[in-house]
Amino acid sequence: MNEAENAEEHQKDLERIANFRLMDDDFMTAVFQGDTGCTELLLRIIMDKPLLHVQRVITQDTIKNLQGRSVRLDIHAYDEEGEYDIEVQRADKGAGRRRARYNGSIIDANGLLSGEDCENLPEVYIIFITEHDVLNGNLPIYHIERTIQENAAVFDDGMHIVYVNGGDTGNTPLGRLMHDFHCTDPDEMHYKTLADRVRYLKEDQEGVTAMCKAMEEMRKEAAAKAAAKARIESKIEDAIEMMKDHFSIDRIAKITKLSVEQITEAGRLQGLL
Repeated sequence: MNEAENAEEHQKDLERIANFRLMDDDFMTAVFQGDTGCTELLLRIIMDKPLLHVQRVITQDTIKNLQGRSVRLDIHAYDEEGEYDIEVQRADKGAGRRRARYNGSIIDANGLLSGEDCENLPEVYIIFITEHDVLNGNLPIYHIERTIQENAAVFDDGMHIVYVNGGDTGNTPLGRLMHDFHCTDPDEMHYKTLADRVRYLKEDQEGVTAMCKAMEEMRKEAAAKAAAKARIESKIEDAIEMMKDHFSIDRIAKITKLSVEQITEAGRLQGLL
């Protein structure tokens, strides 16, 4: 980019920052990153535990699964009781029930050392804050617990799922919190802890500079991912042509550096296997 293009992009970034809300993933990450105060406020209201004390917060925490799909948690927090996965979702699809199940299972799978007793698993809370009422019950919050069907008793295995309806902005502590999640102007927010953090990132020169730098890094990361995807797609096209020429799967894998699974899936989709 030349100087004029850089200036234009910078101005666009400033406009984007001004319009950001806590419901927007990238801005939410910046607000809660390393900030136990904001996370503590959030959990105290959602969990209705005024004395809850957050010990540690990690944003965009990737938990690896060597056997399959890994997960990236929007906000991964810890207190004296256990762990919290807080997911902020604008799209209803991202708040699927089986995603809640999967996130919890990955946290559990990484919760114990080899040989450690399962009774040492911590309490785990999977919390979705959604822009719309995805469970369609017209409730501000939903607590999901496993129960014994025969007597409706709670089957307390330590896994808890909570859905917060971000569309309910009524005059309650939770409603006021959801109002703040939809605000672009910190002066219109109810909770000072959140307002101060948002104001810093939107109005303070140091905070704005940090946000602009973060947005530039995100653009570079997105460009790198797009380039990597294009390279894989090109290799898959080459693999398909090799399959048409009756190359073996192992030979195609050696030439293209694709996995056998990638080649096999491509072949099945093309009706070649």
